[in-house]
Amino acid sequence: MDAKIFNSWSTDELAGIGLVRSNGAIEIDIAPDTNIYHMTVGAQIKAGRHDAPAMIFEKADGTHAHWSFGDIDAQATALASDLRARGYGRGDLIGLHTGMRPETAIAHMAVCKLGATAVTLSQLYGPDALAHALNHCQAKCLISTESAWAPLRDSAGSLFPHLVDVLVADTTGTEPDLTAILVAEADANFEPDYTGADDAALLMYTSGSTGMPKGILHGHRVLASYKPSISLFFNLSMDDEDAVFWSPSDWAWVGGLLDMLFPAWMAGCPVVTAEARFKAAWVYDFMARHKITHTFLAPTAIKRLAETTHPRNDYDLSLRVICTGGEALAAETLAWAEHNLQVVCNEFYGMTEVNHLIGNCAALYPRRPGSMGVAYPGHDVRLVDADGNDVADGEQGEIVTPATAPTRYLGYLNNAEKDAELMFGDFMRTNDLAVRDADGYFWYKGRSDDLIKSSGFRMGPAEIEECLLAHAAVAEVGVIGKPDADRGSIVKAFIRLTVGVAGDDALVAELKTHVREKLAPYKSPREIEFVEDFEMTSSGKINRRALRAREMI
Repeated sequence: MDAKIFNSWSTDELAGIGLVRSNGAIEIDIAPDTNIYHMTVGAQIKAGRHDAPAMIFEKADGTHAHWSFGDIDAQATALASDLRARGYGRGDLIGLHTGMRPETAIAHMAVCKLGATAVTLSQLYGPDALAHALNHCQAKCLISTESAWAPLRDSAGSLFPHLVDVLVADTTGTEPDLTAILVAEADANFEPDYTGADDAALLMYTSGSTGMPKGILHGHRVLASYKPSISLFFNLSMDDEDAVFWSPSDWAWVGGLLDMLFPAWMAGCPVVTAEARFKAAWVYDFMARHKITHTFLAPTAIKRLAETTHPRNDYDLSLRVICTGGEALAAETLAWAEHNLQVVCNEFYGMTEVNHLIGNCAALYPRRPGSMGVAYPGHDVRLVDADGNDVADGEQGEIVTPATAPTRYLGYLNNAEKDAELMFGDFMRTNDLAVRDADGYFWYKGRSDDLIKSSGFRMGPAEIEECLLAHAAVAEVGVIGKPDADRGSIVKAFIRLTVGVAGDDALVAELKTHVREKLAPYKSPREIEFVEDFEMTSSGKINRRALRAREMI
């Protein structure tokens, strides 16, 4: 499909979306000195757009604060200068725990100027999940906010033994005040130390089907490698003069950060953000208020918006493009977005380790409701059977891509064994099953492992099981993803209770709260079923496949 479309494009047209023609093939153009700063804020500063709007932050009281690209750049330099004075520089890990606030975006640019690596940490994390990430990577510096840090302050020494410096926005404690640092004068002698395409830029913790969340390293090349697919799933409209971007997706993960925030700045467009919780009425008001034109929304979020039947009649919306991913987009949801919300809705597919493999672009080729789309340009996407052999069109197989894929990660942090598990000969496996039709469109069929995808989040059962086992009432537990029409799947826990403990509604609520507070709200089981015993595998493990089969009856 990409050859049919892009072979007729001129060199300049290809370059406009980050592609290049090489030996007759269409490839993604990634320069060796590529750096996220140079592709985003740096590009705007170089173009003389110091005063162009970069960010609008809607505070809880409804007031707004504004940053230009010049403001972002100056504050990033001030923060980078301060961090260097504290001894941080090239290759160091800097934890970012500041939520969907301007401080997060500024800190990313500061980390780029240091040549350091940003550890993206969601404020949805409970203390156990945050401790796991920080202790695994052994970051010595954390940047946070008073609201997020205050509950952790008294126990920080035991929870995070590797931390040396914690900078806190609007601190009421003794930590350095990030808010003051950002507006301070940078050292006049400060010189940025920008790194290149294959140097580590981001460390993201994301769940797999076994064990605790793994640290995934991405180089600065990641944004350049995403540029063509970003251009396509935003429907070749990122250069619209009135474009304004927003997404409720957390900036600690790919969807919010690499599919929305950085792409908007790459295009020189403003990003609007707020800390309000997702509620359909608020979202519509917010998008109308700020004239949002482009957004990334998980399919679950779109379904919630669909509870408003005719939003164009009720709200003065400027929205015209939704890109969506993280879970399969139902044909009914696509139809609602197009006909009721009256927007273009392009689905795309990938995973944090190797992303943007497949997707849609309504401006170039027709979408087929229920399909993931076609292979994006620069990507070789195949379907193989259990032996690694290509399957014929119309047959189900696992999605794989060559180990040389342009969007691939640098590797798991300190986990070569996990890197090896991802390989299938010369290919990277996804554990996702699909069927490809004769025209090259892919149709998602489900997972081949235990990973749970729910409402755009992905999580492994092992970490939830481990958290529940820490509760005195739990003797054994098995966690699965149960199919759900609205969320794709939900977390369901099967629990054998400790002798003498009665399973009642109060205990169910207590166990859900336990996971919510220790790990994260989205990892808390939506359903809990008490069982007398479990079917075990030959190796003595709880048979999750048997549990999933129970839910299919």
